[in-house]
Amino acid sequence: MQNMFVHPAIFTKYPDLRIGILVCKNVSNAESHPEITSLLRSAETNLRSQISNPDTLKDHSVIAAWQEVHRSFGSNPNKFPPSIQALAKRVAKGGELPSINPLVDLYNVISLKHLLPIGGEDIDQSSGDIQLTFSDGTETFTALGETENDPPVAGEVIYCDDIGVICRRFNWREAARTCLTEKTKNAVLVIESIPPTMETELEAALAKLQKLVEKYCGGNVQRFLLSAEQQIVAL
Repeated sequence: MQNMFVHPAIFTKYPDLRIGILVCKNVSNAESHPEITSLLRSAETNLRSQISNPDTLKDHSVIAAWQEVHRSFGSNPNKFPPSIQALAKRVAKGGELPSINPLVDLYNVISLKHLLPIGGEDIDQSSGDIQLTFSDGTETFTALGETENDPPVAGEVIYCDDIGVICRRFNWREAARTCLTEKTKNAVLVIESIPPTMETELEAALAKLQKLVEKYCGGNVQRFLLSAEQQIVAL
C-alpha cells in the first residue's frame, strides 16, 4: 500500500504545521470547463480588491509567516519567494493565471481565495511512499520545464518518493515526473497551512476544493488532515 506521510522531524520543527490532503481516485482531468476559467478569473479579481499594492505583499501576515519558515531551513525568500507569495504577486500585479488542467486550475482558485500554498502529484507516476521531510543533500530533482538535475541542499524541506524529490521548499517548485497532466487519473492534492492561518480556514478550503474536484472531475475524493497527531494517510 502506498502512503503519504510527514516525517516526525518536520513536526518537531514546525509543530503548528497542518497539511490538508485530498486523495482523488479515478478522476477525469482532461476536459476543460469554461466555468473553471470563470472561477479563476473571479478569484483573481477578488484578490486584487484585497491587495491594492503588490509591493506590500511581503508584509501580509500569512506571506510573512511563510517567508520566516523558508528562512528557517536556509532558503532566501527574497530570491526564492514562497509559492503563495509568487502566485499572489503575479495576480495582484494584474496577471492572469493560465489554464493548465482542471485539477491545477481548481486548486489555484482555492489557493487565491484562502492564501494557502497548494500543489498536487500524480500518484501513478510516483514510486513508493510520498513524504514531506528534510533533504540530506544527496537527492535528485528535475523541475517542471527543465531537463537538468537541480538538487536541494541539505536541510531543505522537500517532498520525495523512492526515486527522488518531487517538490522543493514545501510547495515551491514541482518536479516534471509527477506533475498533474490531462492524463492524470489518480492524484493527491496538498494544502499547507501555518499560523496565522487558522485550522478552520484550512478545513474550509479543503472542503471547498473537494466539492469542486467532485463537480468537475468526478471520481472518488477523500479529504484528510495531517498534523503531529496524525502524520500518515493511505493513498
